[in-house]
Amino acid sequence: MKSRDLRISKIANDLPPSGIREFFDLVLGMKDVISLGVGEPDFVTPWNIREAGIFSIEGGQTSYTSNKGMMKLRLCIKRHVKNLCDIRYDANNQILITTGVSEGLDLAFRAILNRGDNVLIPTPSYVAYAPLVYLCGAKAKIIRTDFHDGFKLKPEMIENFADSKTKAIVLNYPNNPTGTSYTKNELQALARVIKKRAMIVISDEVYSQLSFDFKHTPFASLPAMKERTIYLNGFSKGYAMTGWRVGYACGPVDIIGAMTKIHQYSMLCAPIMSQLAAVEALENSKNSLDEMCREYRRRREFVFKGLNELGLSCHRPQGAFYIFASVKKTHLSCTEFAKRLLKEEKVAVVPGIAFGNGLDSFIRIAYAAKFSDLKEALSRIAHFLKKHRR
Repeated sequence: MKSRDLRISKIANDLPPSGIREFFDLVLGMKDVISLGVGEPDFVTPWNIREAGIFSIEGGQTSYTSNKGMMKLRLCIKRHVKNLCDIRYDANNQILITTGVSEGLDLAFRAILNRGDNVLIPTPSYVAYAPLVYLCGAKAKIIRTDFHDGFKLKPEMIENFADSKTKAIVLNYPNNPTGTSYTKNELQALARVIKKRAMIVISDEVYSQLSFDFKHTPFASLPAMKERTIYLNGFSKGYAMTGWRVGYACGPVDIIGAMTKIHQYSMLCAPIMSQLAAVEALENSKNSLDEMCREYRRRREFVFKGLNELGLSCHRPQGAFYIFASVKKTHLSCTEFAKRLLKEEKVAVVPGIAFGNGLDSFIRIAYAAKFSDLKEALSRIAHFLKKHRR
């Protein structure tokens, strides 16, 4: 080992780069690319929310807040969650404002995991879960869900993978990258096994506002699940507030307390102007949220139908703004497909392998793009497939 290699910790050195960001380095500098890759709403944050942030700056509200977040925002979240599903959290010690849901995930893992623990992670999954577990010195145990089952986690899968070292399970629904979600009955079946195994649930529900086919059920609202669930949500996706970096965690007093301790040493607090904008989002933005959701539904139907007609098999997403399509019939790997599609047709998608091993025949398409761009993208994909038909 060279002396300069000793500067970097083994954990950091072994950490793989994000499969999404690594691929999109190729996009930088290219002209006329239609990007269906990055998971970010194409909508601008609604004006009333932006105005609340601007007003806070103009009014000189530029200081730190409590480490836990502004009480005004925590009380809004308390009311919002109670109205949503009648879960009651104490704003003083069961709600933490985080710098995006990403920080909430990091804090949750660091607050509960010890070396030697393992965490169940169903795949396909968001790219950050397993690396964050690894950074805690714990192990990610991957549960591969199946295309033919709509990429749904089954209770027997949890039974088969859980062992004496299993501390927690990550649930993400509606799911990134598949758009899969769960009915209340399906969640109750999972909850019975989780309760039996005495696991903590890290429930990432950041796409909950974008649920299309049935009402979203927060996992913490299920019987006996509130005391073993870390409920994570935020404003990035549903309210088109990605750059504002504000999310929240709700959970048991001891876990939220531990997360808050780590948060106060690392992040201190979320930006005050973002917190005030989030208050406005919760209090006065239902019409904007409904309008965006209707448009996502329209795009979903268009892209879902178009891809299946082109022979790229996929399930109709039940939420979020992603479609996970099979490219198996092209006889190209997902990475080769994505790179050639970008180079030849200037359409950017994400190779499925970024979301877990064994997903080499899938690509993720984000339909968070203008309808005209989606139409053009499907036309370019059709042209690409004609050229590469075997």
